Formats: sequence, structure tokens, C-alpha cells
Amino acid sequence: MTRPAFRVDAVLVQAVIAGALSFAHLHDLAAAAGQTGWKAWAYPVSVDLLLVAAWRRLRTDGPSRLAWCWFVIALVASLGANVATAGLLDLDDVPSWLRILVAAWPALAFMGGTLLAHSPAGPASAPPAPAAPVSSSVPDSAPTAEREPHAAAEPVALPETGNIPAPPTALPVPAALVDHARKVADDHHARSGNQIDTDTLRARLGVPAPMADAIAAQLA
Repeated sequence: MTRPAFRVDAVLVQAVIAGALSFAHLHDLAAAAGQTGWKAWAYPVSVDLLLVAAWRRLRTDGPSRLAWCWFVIALVASLGANVATAGLLDLDDVPSWLRILVAAWPALAFMGGTLLAHSPAGPASAPPAPAAPVSSSVPDSAPTAEREPHAAAEPVALPETGNIPAPPTALPVPAALVDHARKVADDHHARSGNQIDTDTLRARLGVPAPMADAIAAQLA
């Protein structure tokens, strides 16, 4: 059997090149702002980690103001370094305001990473109220004057409720969705120390309430 030829993913190569250039620009800007040695190399790592953490929060918990805010902050820091090192600023004479921003970035990134890691997800929306049951009206019996003498009134047949099939108690859940739900539940337990409830699980997965109940039953 012949082995398949090695194929280079152009998108992956492009991502590596872009990441390396952005990493170098952040390092050069931090070094020009007075952060020498290992500190200059720590700045691009901090910016990229905050960007990845915000994007992961958007993918797992859905859109939120917190995740979008820190994603935009990290993206502006990365793009700003790329633009600043393109010749718009004299790296030999960095302005004071830029030195202040670079020096304040570690505290800002620490606060953003802490909020993204430990802030709970948004409250789940309340389930829709069940529809009111439709009452069955029983037709009135015929007037007495129209009845035949000595004729017994015919009993009114009521709808039989015992033969109505009950709704299914469980829904078929794909195994891949159960595995993803188990990862979400483990992540919630690692963050909060508590088992995930059905409402939070439904909000994190974006599934209807009956499907969330079926998944929670399999995770129990």
C-alpha cells in the first residue's frame, strides 16, 4: 500500500506566519517602551492568551458583553502593535502615553483573564409558560318538552382520558452531544465547585428544555 503524499495546509502555514509576525511586533513594541529581557517576550504571550480566552468564552458560552469586550481589547492591542511598528512611531523615542499603556497592560490582562475564567455564564431565559388546557364542553341535554314520556335520558359520553398516550419521557440524544454536554458539565464543576443544573446546561448547549432534561438524565 502506498502512503499518501504529505500535504501542507496553506491556511495553517498562513496562520503560523501571521502569528509569528504579530508576536515579533508586540515584542519590539514592548522592548521600545522599556520592557527589556524576558519581559518583552512575555507581552505577546499575554496578549495572545487573552485573545484566545475571550474567543473560547464566545464559542462555549455564546455571545456576551464580557467576552466581546476583552476580545476587542486584546485585538486592538495586537493590531496596535502591528501598526505602531510599521513606521508610524519612532521606536527610538516612544511617547510617554505609550509607555504608560505598555506598563499597565499586565494588570489589565490579569483582570481580563480572571473575569473570563471565573465569571458565570448569563442567566438562562425562563421557559415558556405551558398552554392552558382546553376544557371540553358537554352539550346540554334536550329540553324536557321534547322528550318522549317515560323515556330515560341517554347518558352523555365523556371523552376517555385513560386511553390518551402519555408523552415520551425521554428523547433520543446523539452520543456526540452527550459527550459535549459532559465536558460542559465538568468545566462548570471545575469553575464553581457545584454540579450543573438543567437550566444552565440548556443555556450552555442551546437546546430545548425536553432535550436538556434528557441529556441531564444521561449525565446523572
